[in-house]
Amino acid sequence: MKILIICSTIDLQYKLGCTPAWWQLLKALHETGNEVIAVPFLGDPVESLWWRTYPNPCSRESKLYNDLIELNKKYHLTSKKSGRKARGFSALAEKYIRRKWLNHFVSVFSKEKDIDAILFMNVPLNFIKGIPEKIHAMYGIPIAYFDGDMPTILPKYATDRGFKFDYYVGADLSVFDIFFTNSKGVIPDLKEMGARNIHPLYYAADPELFKPVDMNKDIDVSFFGYGDEYREEWMTNMVTKPSRSLNSVGFSVAGGGFSMDLGEAQYRGDLSFSEYRNFCCRSKICLNITRWSHTSVYASSTARPFELAAFGACIVSQPYNGIEEWFDVGREIVLIENSDNIIDIYNGLLADSEEREKIGERARERILKEHTYYHRAHLMVQSLKGLHNI
Repeated sequence: MKILIICSTIDLQYKLGCTPAWWQLLKALHETGNEVIAVPFLGDPVESLWWRTYPNPCSRESKLYNDLIELNKKYHLTSKKSGRKARGFSALAEKYIRRKWLNHFVSVFSKEKDIDAILFMNVPLNFIKGIPEKIHAMYGIPIAYFDGDMPTILPKYATDRGFKFDYYVGADLSVFDIFFTNSKGVIPDLKEMGARNIHPLYYAADPELFKPVDMNKDIDVSFFGYGDEYREEWMTNMVTKPSRSLNSVGFSVAGGGFSMDLGEAQYRGDLSFSEYRNFCCRSKICLNITRWSHTSVYASSTARPFELAAFGACIVSQPYNGIEEWFDVGREIVLIENSDNIIDIYNGLLADSEEREKIGERARERILKEHTYYHRAHLMVQSLKGLHNI
């Protein structure tokens, strides 16, 4: 298939959480025999060996808006004013941004005569209102949408999280022929908002990119993440309290955006990808601590457990509703049932290197068998082909 993909961004400098996943998915789409054309909604296009690009018609506007939102977020204004900002920028989009994007689509289609489908990925729905219908009318090709921020992007969570866009203000999800989501549990919510032909498309890992490195395991327990919102309780239970109780155990935390007390854990700051890989591979136990919005809504996937499993890590996770959709609990991942047994779990695993190694090996085997981006690309393409007998 030849797929035109409009994605939130493909520039890693913006540090949007989904961007590394987009790179892996687009790469997998190419490597499974598809032609990929990528256009960013934020920033400028980034060339690669796996996709072609066209310019962002609103590159300057998107950068200015992103800078404004970052400034508001820095001074804690985003959540308080998100509704008013959404209405203001929706009006701007109506008059200006949508027109530029529609004209850009016409220009691209004049050069690319055989596009099989268009896929929007985490693009603000209220900013493209009316465009999918017009593309349908003009070119008659399937239009798909993929949201990788479920459930926290839904209106009942988005304000508290301070997302840069409230995607769903005034959006009509029925205009898309197919809707992909990283969460199975939100399907009823999406149906209520008009979405049809909904398919779970979970996060995964590129097994060559996320590959174990043989290193001396000099970190006992580690956690990597960005922000403590919605996971304060389990960071306290799994890092802060045990780091104070287990004097002989070394805890390390990396990433950014933590305002809470980390106890006796060593904070290592943000990490590059190679540093992140080494951080995980140096750790005897890698923690999966996910926002409660994900762990409480059934099978709401995040990237971290798949990445850790691909590294062959021994993963200990907080309670996670639906994690059995991806891993065999007890064999491939250790799930904490309640906060009372955390120290016993840590002590048991730290004393048994053979068991830790087996858990990590089984987790990576599961990734290779079911959870690579090649699997996700195949599922996406088969679903797209089924829309109009492509």
